[in-house]
Parts: sequence; C-alpha cells; structure tokens
Amino acid sequence: MMRACGMDFGTSNSAMALPDLQGGVTLAPCEGNHGTLPTALFFAAAGGAPLVGRAAQKLFFEGEEGRFMRSLKRLLGTSLMTQATVVNGKPRYFDTIIADFMKYLRTRAEVAAGAPLDAVMIGRPVHFVDDDNAADQSAEAQLAAVARQAGFTHVQFQFEPIAAAFAHERRVAREKLALVVDIGGGTSDFTLIKICADYSAKPDRKDDILASHGIRTGGNDFDKQLSLAAFMPLLGYRGTYGEKNLAVPLAPFHDMSEWSKINFLYTPQQRREMALILREAHEPEKLSRFTKVLEHENGHKLLAAVEETKITLTAQTATAAPLTFIESGLTAQVSREDFDRAIGGNMADILAAMDDCLQSAQTDAANIDTVILTGGPTETPLLQDAIRARFPRADISEDERMASVALGLGHDAHRVFK
Repeated sequence: MMRACGMDFGTSNSAMALPDLQGGVTLAPCEGNHGTLPTALFFAAAGGAPLVGRAAQKLFFEGEEGRFMRSLKRLLGTSLMTQATVVNGKPRYFDTIIADFMKYLRTRAEVAAGAPLDAVMIGRPVHFVDDDNAADQSAEAQLAAVARQAGFTHVQFQFEPIAAAFAHERRVAREKLALVVDIGGGTSDFTLIKICADYSAKPDRKDDILASHGIRTGGNDFDKQLSLAAFMPLLGYRGTYGEKNLAVPLAPFHDMSEWSKINFLYTPQQRREMALILREAHEPEKLSRFTKVLEHENGHKLLAAVEETKITLTAQTATAAPLTFIESGLTAQVSREDFDRAIGGNMADILAAMDDCLQSAQTDAANIDTVILTGGPTETPLLQDAIRARFPRADISEDERMASVALGLGHDAHRVFK
C-alpha cells in the first residue's frame, strides 16, 4: 500500500503533513513538538551529519565553528544549483545539501506515521523564477530529483496557494469565492478559487480555480531592503574612497543582505578587496565594521538581527537592534516608517501581482467573499492595511497562517495517492 504525505519545503520554514484513512490531516512533529521548523542547516566543523532547523540555528548563533545555510529554496532554477560549495574543506553540490534536509523531514514524518513514506505532494510557488518558463520548469525538475534523492518514489506538485485553499475550505459550508494571498520567504503567490466543504472530494478541481499568479518577491526581500536601508549604511554602504571619490562597491552589501548569498562572500579574494578599499575609505570606522563581519563570518548573525527587527516592527512602531557582535555599543535605530519606506517597492510589486490575478479571472475586489492569508510576511502591517482597504466586504482568514500550505498538501496527497 502506498503511503503518502504532503511537504511544504519553504524558503524560511518547512513542514510535513500526514493524511489518515478518514481524510483527516495532521502535521508531523518535525523538531520536538514543533510542527514546523526553520529551513536551515548547519555543518559543524567537527564533522558528522548536518543539524537542521532550530538546532542548526542555535549551534551557529552560539558561535560553533562550521557552515550555516538558509533559504536554499531560492537557488532552485538558478545557475547556483549546478555549482559546488565548500563545506568543511570538501565540495558539496546544493542538490545533495537540500536532499540532506529533505531526508530529515522524511525520517521525522515516517516516525510519526509509523511506516515508510514513498509518495509525496510537494508545494511549489506559482513561479520559481519570474518571466522565465525554462528556468521555472528546471526548478521543479531539480526539486523532484532532490525529493527522489531523499527517498521518495512518487513525487507530484501542487501550487502552494491552492494547497492553502484546500486546507481552509473544509470549514466552509457554502460556496465562496476566495482569494488566497500566500507570502513566503521567497515568493508571493495568489490564487482565486471557489471553495466549499462539499468540493473537497472532487477528483478534479481545475474548474474551481479561476486564476493563479505569483512573483519572486517575499519576506527575504523585505529583509534585504530593510538591511540596505537601516543597517548597511552603518557598515559603509554607499561610502566613497580614494582621491577620486570612488564609490565603494555595492555588490558585497547586497549579497550580505540576502540569506542565500552570504556564504559566497567568505572568500580570501573578497576579504583582500575590501581590506584594500578600507585603507583609502573616507569613513573607515564604518567600512571597518563590514570587514569585521567578513573576517568573522557574521553575515548570518547580521541578517538575523535585521529579520528580528522586521518581526518586532509588526507589533511596535520603533526598535533598537543591538549589533554588539560587530562593535561594542553599536545599535541600529529603526522605525516602522523606515521599514515601510524600505519595502515600498516590494509592496507595490506584490499588490500589482494580486491585481493581475483578479484581472486574469475577469473579476474585481467587490466579488471576493474571503481573503485567505498565509505565510509569516502577511503579518506585515503595511500589507494588512492594504488588503483590508482593497477588500472591505471580504472576510479575512488568518487561521493556520504558518501551516495551512502543509495541511492542504496533506489533503491533496490523500486525494491523489489514495
């Protein structure tokens, strides 16, 4: 008998869902009693199997020597997936690294299921890569190959916002027109779908799905823009050097502000280049902070401080982020207005993509009965305000914000593989 599960392999967090024979779905405990875990790995310098999730984060941020990785999903469909990176002195390809993470998820789910799992329904964004069908198809093929490396024999995919709708509709007694707004770490996806508890047993739902659209913009992009606006200027970003007032290169600061690119900065060549610029920097006290981050490989700590600031600003209007791991007494003073300005371009792109989804279905906001919000970045006050202003008559559902995609994938796994 085929045993199936749903896998939400996310840019920031991941989860596994297990269907039962009666059509119910539960999250598999992935880490202790937690149903979700951060999509992170840590390869300790001492060797051994990589740690994942919270354990990986804890060891790295406590200062253990080794290689920390996050946001690996964003590499899918890019040239980096075919490149090797050095882990503890040995080259490792990213497909095997992601497979390590998936093997952990599969093992934990099998323990919860009490049986081997050979079939998986994996969530995917509407577009892994914007405006590039070949890269998008390549990303899905890469993810399928990784899932097979992790031990799954049967692999299928479902759009993440559609999965979120499947999880929600079982509580809906009569047909409603729902807009799913799924903002993850790497993408923003939208689906317009007719939902109803009675529809969940349909073998084919394509007639209920009116439109889907998405862009490669998400919470990690919020982190990047906040980093560049409020943190990197303290480290010499947009500074100048030399007699000719040359601009300090921007690329290293941009890479230091992206989870998936930080590790590529830790090279002798990059350290040498920044050290040479520092000698002629017009604000050496600032640029020296950046060179310290490079030297001590503290980029992930810095971006974690940025992310924590973003999260804090969902509930507070201002905060002071401590950066004492760079320099004693150093803090970044950031207000919610600063954050809103920093992500203004990202937010405009997200709202435009949402409008495109409605236009594809030839409908407008007045016809939407329910807006289903899923993904941590949907807590952002600027987005919350925009959604409520655009859909004043719609119910706003935020149930299972962090787990709805995984639960919906579990339901779909039961439907497809039973």
